Amino acid sequence: MIRKIISINSERCNGCGLCAKACHEGAIGMVEGKARLLRDDYCDGLGDCLPVCPTDALSFVEREAEAYDEEAVKRHMAERAQEISPACGCPGASARVIERAGRLAATDEASELRQWPVQIRLAPISAPYFANVGLLIAADCAAYAYGGFHAGFMRGKATLIGCPKLDSVDYSDKLARIIRANAVASLTVVRMEVPCCGGLERAVTEALRSSGKALPLRSVTLSVKGGVVPD
Repeated sequence: MIRKIISINSERCNGCGLCAKACHEGAIGMVEGKARLLRDDYCDGLGDCLPVCPTDALSFVEREAEAYDEEAVKRHMAERAQEISPACGCPGASARVIERAGRLAATDEASELRQWPVQIRLAPISAPYFANVGLLIAADCAAYAYGGFHAGFMRGKATLIGCPKLDSVDYSDKLARIIRANAVASLTVVRMEVPCCGGLERAVTEALRSSGKALPLRSVTLSVKGGVVPD
């Protein structure tokens, strides 16, 4: 449909982030230091973001765009509200890089964890440890099912874990924001063979599509007996 929707001039944008804060629908986000319209169907066309921009980088245009989806916005904002940040006062949610001096080389005992936190819902949108590395998105059961999980899947990658059945949220939006905001090199999904794990794989596939990036994507399925299920 043809409708009025926000347009952002990236050359004028100074990266202040005021428009993203003013957008009550979460349609605008900061990607690599610039404001960007994340999804057409999140923009209601009312323009609460316009008055706060100090560089006149925002304007309305009329173009082909998806209709405003109030229900999608409600789900999106509910998920954002569930995200826990360091501001909540929990020191365990603080993002940090893990340096390993004297690392045990080529042994099963060596941890390959590069960063904290690892839960998708706790992870920051942008962090230095996401840059120029592969991103592993794994079912939280996977490390218990597969004995060589660290060496086999985590080595050299940033790791995020989740369970779509227990969290009862759609990870795709947050994962898309992480992919857009960071120079992620590749994506690997490690899921279990149980049906509910399909939600994790679908979320990653949708996140990659909506991010607008073309990244290598590998999907691995583990059996509950601890082996890799052949493709």
